[in-house]
Amino acid sequence: MEEKFDCIIVGGGIAGLSAAMILARADARFLLIERGEFCGAKNVSGGVLWGSDLNELVPDFGDSPEGFERFINHRRLTFMDDQSAFSLDFKSAHFEQTPYSGVTVLRSKFDAWLAGKVEAQIEQGTHSESSFLATDILVQEVIQESGRVVGIRAGGEDFFADCVILAEGVNNLLTRQIGIEPAYVPADHVAVGVKEVIEFDKSVLEDRFQLNGRSGLTNEFVGFCSDGVEGGGFLYTNEKSLSVGLVLGMKDLREKKKAPQDILNQFKEHPAVRDMLTGGKVVEYSAHVVSTGDIDAVPERLYDDGVLIAGEAAHLLLNAGKAIQGMDYAMRSGILAAEAVLAAREVSDFSGAQLSGYQKALENSYVLTDMHNFHDAVKLLHDPMMFGAVPNVLCDFGRQFFTIRSEPGQKSRHMMTAAVKRHSSYWDLIKLGAKAARAL
Repeated sequence: MEEKFDCIIVGGGIAGLSAAMILARADARFLLIERGEFCGAKNVSGGVLWGSDLNELVPDFGDSPEGFERFINHRRLTFMDDQSAFSLDFKSAHFEQTPYSGVTVLRSKFDAWLAGKVEAQIEQGTHSESSFLATDILVQEVIQESGRVVGIRAGGEDFFADCVILAEGVNNLLTRQIGIEPAYVPADHVAVGVKEVIEFDKSVLEDRFQLNGRSGLTNEFVGFCSDGVEGGGFLYTNEKSLSVGLVLGMKDLREKKKAPQDILNQFKEHPAVRDMLTGGKVVEYSAHVVSTGDIDAVPERLYDDGVLIAGEAAHLLLNAGKAIQGMDYAMRSGILAAEAVLAAREVSDFSGAQLSGYQKALENSYVLTDMHNFHDAVKLLHDPMMFGAVPNVLCDFGRQFFTIRSEPGQKSRHMMTAAVKRHSSYWDLIKLGAKAARAL
């Protein structure tokens, strides 16, 4: 083995593997190091991978769908109080066209599949014996010389490269070690994700959720699901299971002294959710830290001499109300990081000035463009009214509107007025509406 790589990638998640695919296609010499036994072994997350970047990495992936669970053609947003659920529901055949705009994935399966695609690409190049995906190895530290990143130390050995891509995830110890992010991440910039995978007979799952072939549904929840804690719930259909869980603000959980698993159990017992889970078997429980999607959490610089930061290590995530976007941001940032490395290789310049093109590319992409544009929408979703008064008003109105009694009925405007008076005020809702108009 030669003593220096073109690039070392730390992390075998979506960001790291996406970067690896681009480097492999360019026949670069690189080393990807993953601490799990295989890519995906340590990743307990999952959900929906949105957008078209997967088709860029693996063209026509939908024609051989062993890597993903289902494509999404059915979207639902549900507002909940303690007994009721009021949903916005949208389903369209437009979403059935390939390349799919969203697919559900189980990360342990998906990451391993994508790693296999990367290895196949490596075998097609001239560096098949000097580019590697090395697993079950923990990176202890980043090696710096005169303020420049030159490699990493892992397993008692030093490995050197022209550039290092840190795609280590939200627990970004190496990113903090080199000073790109402060030593401690503020609690209001991170959340706790708790999830169960619930297994069903495939025919039961498809009948219950009106699935056809590989079609699938996503359902986001706002309101009672989080028991007054900042956050929300989700339910996604996999091939033979459901992913069900919550994302809860770390700071709010701590201040209200609530346990995420207790809130999850309460959420699963809600009438609207319980009916969907009946007959299923819990086969997996997991919890992990995630970013909140606040642009203020993104480090000022995502590059330095000899190093780039990609994926959730850079807090690249957005939840502006219509979807939780994280895996697509990781994929796009990994692609752009690898392209920046290749551009630097062409001019033999891996300085921060040259690598700053990565941040410019991110700013011009949908990733940071949307994070800036929808910053106020993220703040809006964290407003206590969004998981308190708003779902309560909607569910109260729904109960009145859909209840038929043997007595004179009320006009719907009177029903809404009564619901607003019981849970909030028109003035508060007007202020929230104005805030939403500016944000969205």
